[in-house]
Amino acid sequence: MSFADNPYQATSWNYAADAAVDERVDFVRKTYLHLGGAILSFAAIEAALLNMPGLGEKVLSGLSSVPYSWAIVLGAFMLVSYLAESWARSTVSKSTQYLGLSLYVVAEAAIFFPLLYMANRFDAKIIPTAGLATLTIFGGLTAIVFFTRADFSFLRTALWLGGLIAMGFCLASIFIGFSLGLVFSVAMVALAGGYILYDTSNVLHHYRIGQHVAASLALFASVALMFWYVVRIIMALSSRD
Repeated sequence: MSFADNPYQATSWNYAADAAVDERVDFVRKTYLHLGGAILSFAAIEAALLNMPGLGEKVLSGLSSVPYSWAIVLGAFMLVSYLAESWARSTVSKSTQYLGLSLYVVAEAAIFFPLLYMANRFDAKIIPTAGLATLTIFGGLTAIVFFTRADFSFLRTALWLGGLIAMGFCLASIFIGFSLGLVFSVAMVALAGGYILYDTSNVLHHYRIGQHVAASLALFASVALMFWYVVRIIMALSSRD
């Protein structure tokens, strides 16, 4: 097979940081175009779900009728996420990469739906406000990385530990039945911000040319995490008015 037929041979998998300027620019452009496509697809799926009469009530009723339903949903989401991320990093075919990204977007849309349904029912302004706030924070953090060219890979261990602790609290809240509260949501937004710094610096320093689908999935996951907790914060603050 010739190089033209196999874009995953070694010479096309140079690190983006070491690639020629035009290759590096093209990689970054593709990464953020795919991220934008993932966000728009997520928004379109959610809009379609929210406009299905009676769907929200059926989903909430189903979740409330099954013991530890959110633990089941969370476990299923983690499995699907692992599969989607492994496909997005595939060096075998582009179609497998796109399948992974698509699967992840659909999985995120499914797990977000109950939260967004409740937010929309509470106040229709919450979702667009949270979306704007999330994108503003994301834009600011992205600008920090691109202007400073800093490598935030040193955050990896701290982010891993933070995610593990957060998962422990989430599972404890499900099985014990306590509310995580506003402080936890604020802490999770900070954690998501750390992930955005980490993932963005990886785009500049550690991904290889050709891995733009995997890079966009990582960024989308971090943006989605932040959006989830920004929605929860705005809902909590709105309920106090």
